[in-house]
Amino acid sequence: MNKRIILICGFSALIASCGNAAEDQPTEATPTTATEFTADTTIITVNGRNIPLDLFHRFYLDHLRRTDAKDTPTFKTQVLNKFVNILITAQDAEKRGLDKDQDFLSALEVQRLRLLSRFAIQHALTTHEPSDEDLQRTYDEHYGKEKRIEYKTRHILVKTEDEGKRLIEKLKDGADFAELAKTHSLGPTGKQGGELSWFGPRQMLQPFTDATAALKPGEYSGTPVRTQFGWHVILLEDTRETQPPALEDVKNELTRILGQDALKNYLSELHDKADVNLNPDLVKTAEEDPSEPAASE
Repeated sequence: MNKRIILICGFSALIASCGNAAEDQPTEATPTTATEFTADTTIITVNGRNIPLDLFHRFYLDHLRRTDAKDTPTFKTQVLNKFVNILITAQDAEKRGLDKDQDFLSALEVQRLRLLSRFAIQHALTTHEPSDEDLQRTYDEHYGKEKRIEYKTRHILVKTEDEGKRLIEKLKDGADFAELAKTHSLGPTGKQGGELSWFGPRQMLQPFTDATAALKPGEYSGTPVRTQFGWHVILLEDTRETQPPALEDVKNELTRILGQDALKNYLSELHDKADVNLNPDLVKTAEEDPSEPAASE
């Protein structure tokens, strides 16, 4: 008879008690209980084999991350049922000797190597703590100390360059830019007379930004500007200087950048130290960019 596993109260306490593997996962309120669970506490016994809580805990968190689901009692029950299905089919595979099959052993070794690589990379990242000097240097490189220019514009988006040229001629004859935008612009801002929010140099497509930067307030583009969306006629209404964000406001971003740099250095150092000998009869090598370490999983 098929049995469906139903979790009872206290399962959140089980999950929460498994150690630090769930440090980034939200958990439900843990009910008061006098029982303390450890990683090797048996959560379920399948055909006489005790399955430790830690094993299911890792399976559960991996499933939670991959499915982007919510941590609910219903989801926990579903995952535990899937876990039981895996256990009983895996035990059957062992009975059939499939764990000795060469395809299985090769696949297992690939997974082992992938996991070891991932753990090594995670260890390298978690042990790298950027200094205040590193953060300041990276901040200066990416944001600098100079003021930045932001632009307030309107634009008219059309399909062809000729359409853009005809609109420019109408502007020269005294037509109102906003009214032309309402009538002719294909963009979603057309209804608002082509009005765009304030934007900085990195927020728009480069051709659009370059054309805008070449204008003075009150001027419109003398020729249509092409982007991947079509042809634009641009009116620069105003500019303003803005200060870069405070270092504290972008500290997480800077830490991520420094982490990526540290990872590249880590991989480069490993490549430099590694003694790698390829079989020339099987593998043909090509020159690679030394600044781009091999991809890792």
